[in-house]
Amino acid sequence: MSTFQSVDDLKNKVAVIIGGNGAVGFATAQRLAKLGATCVLIGRNALEKGKEQLSQLPAGKHFCLNASITDSKTLIEAAKEVESRLGRCDILVNSAGFTKPVPAANLDDLTDELIDEVLKANFRGVFASIRAFQALLKSSGDGLVVNVSSIAGFTGVGSNLAYVAAKASLDIVSESLAKVLAPSIRVLCVSPGVVDSGFVPGRGGDFNDKTAATTPLKRIGTPDDVASAIEACATRLRFSTGTRIVVDGGRHL
Repeated sequence: MSTFQSVDDLKNKVAVIIGGNGAVGFATAQRLAKLGATCVLIGRNALEKGKEQLSQLPAGKHFCLNASITDSKTLIEAAKEVESRLGRCDILVNSAGFTKPVPAANLDDLTDELIDEVLKANFRGVFASIRAFQALLKSSGDGLVVNVSSIAGFTGVGSNLAYVAAKASLDIVSESLAKVLAPSIRVLCVSPGVVDSGFVPGRGGDFNDKTAATTPLKRIGTPDDVASAIEACATRLRFSTGTRIVVDGGRHL
C-alpha cells in the first residue's frame, strides 16, 4: 500500500486518459509522459487522431485505443487491452465529455434528448470508465482517478443546465467513490472554469475576452492549466482524495 508521499517522477506508472486526444487530455499526456509515465490515449477515433500526438510524446510504450464513453462494452475491451499490453493501470484521467450551449432561461431548447445526451457523456460515461478500470487501479495499490469536472457543478452556471447537473453529480459521486475505493484508489476532481479549448461549440474570441475581463486573474484557462493540476494530483497532492481542485483564475468568486 502507498504511503502517499510526494513523488518526483511517474516511472513505471501507466496513465490511461479517456478523451486523450482532446486539448486537456493531450496536455495531460504530455505532462505525465514527461515524468516517465506510459500513456494510453482513448477516444472514439483515437487510432486515427492520435498518430501525430504520439509522436510528440517522449519515447515510450504509449499507444491509442478506440472506445466510446457512451458504450461501456468498448471501455471494458479497452481495459482488457491495457492489461494485456501493459499489465497495469495506475492513473485514470476522465477528460472526455460533450456539451451544447443553451441559455439557462431557455427551457424549451433543453430537450429531453439533449438532457439524456449530456448526462450520458458527462456523468454516466465517467462512471462507466471508472467501473471498467477499477480492477486494474485496485491491483496497482496506488491507483488514482482524476475526473475533469467544472465549476458549473457548484456555481450552477454553465453551457446548459443539464451540463450543470452532470458535473454536480460527478462531484458528489466522486466523493462517494473516494470513500468506498480507499485506500487503494484515490479519487479527485479538477474543476476548470472557461478553458481555451474549443470544447463548447460557438464560443470564440469575443466570449473569451469578456470572460477574461471579469475573471480575477484576468485570463481564461489553458489546457495546460488543467493538466498541471492533474499532474499535481499524481505527484504532490497524494494525501488528498474525495475533493475538488478548482482551476479557474478565481472565476467562481
